[in-house]
Amino acid sequence: MKLNLSPERIAAIIFVVAIAAAPFVIQNNYQIFMLTLIGLYTMLTVGLSLVMGYAGQASLGHATFYGLGAYITALLSARLGVPSWAALIAAGVLSALIGYVLGVPIFRLRGHYLAMATLGLNVIFVLIMKNEVAVTGGPSGFTDIPPLSVGGFVFDSDVKLYMLVWAATLAVLAHALNIVNSRVGRALRAIHASEVAAESLGVDANAFKLKVFALGAGYAGIAGGLYAQAIHFISPSSFDILVSIELVTMAAIGGLASIWGSIFGAATVVLLAQFIRDKLAEGLGLTGELEIIVFGFLLAIIMVLLPEGLTTGGLRLFREWRTRRTMNNEQ
Repeated sequence: MKLNLSPERIAAIIFVVAIAAAPFVIQNNYQIFMLTLIGLYTMLTVGLSLVMGYAGQASLGHATFYGLGAYITALLSARLGVPSWAALIAAGVLSALIGYVLGVPIFRLRGHYLAMATLGLNVIFVLIMKNEVAVTGGPSGFTDIPPLSVGGFVFDSDVKLYMLVWAATLAVLAHALNIVNSRVGRALRAIHASEVAAESLGVDANAFKLKVFALGAGYAGIAGGLYAQAIHFISPSSFDILVSIELVTMAAIGGLASIWGSIFGAATVVLLAQFIRDKLAEGLGLTGELEIIVFGFLLAIIMVLLPEGLTTGGLRLFREWRTRRTMNNEQ
């Protein structure tokens, strides 16, 4: 029996094998942790890509739901004694529900007003987390968050956490790809192109926008819960405006309408942010300010020169160059 695999499926299989083999090849715990972090941010970027790239809705406060998932997991497992696996599930479900409820008034807005409203959500969330010291620990953060355990098996090592996070990330990637290739994905692309035209064809634009916003919030909630269980400590600064800017930059680099590009975008920004903190910020006497400058500049350049993202735009430029070269050779 002959297998007829497309190039995309072959690439996906190679990627999954590489992810599975990485912890056995890489012996450095710090590098394993960085790969785990890339997995978490890939999950976040996939959700943001669905909202911005497919539904065409500006969302500049996605870190809000990342933080919600983290704090819900921490509060349920560390304060209320809920099993860690149940707390993680609750983080995803509650983040999605909160995203849906918040989306009802937010999606009455359009354009810049919508972008500012989502940005305002992030500001309000961080302020609440800082001020409710008795519940969240305030600026000092929330400590002693238990690791995830399922049936007595505890994810308490770097390799175990890596496997857990990437298993969840691959599941999110598969789910998102299934959505964009379905009737829902076609409806979202129609809404992105023109809401008026989509509604004239019978597409309930508002309902689809709310659902995809809630889905992105759910992905972010799961990522936040996994982050809290991996680090065992969270603070409001881990989910502030800078993180939202980083997420938008990841989506832009990978391509706003590219699910697989989310991996490239997440890896690029995570590694670049680490380089800025380790090599540049301390030497220049700057910390978060330098990251905001670099990512803001990078985001502006990409949006002007390659609005479809580095991966999608780069492939388009390569195909155009190859076509021109072929035509010149034929002449």
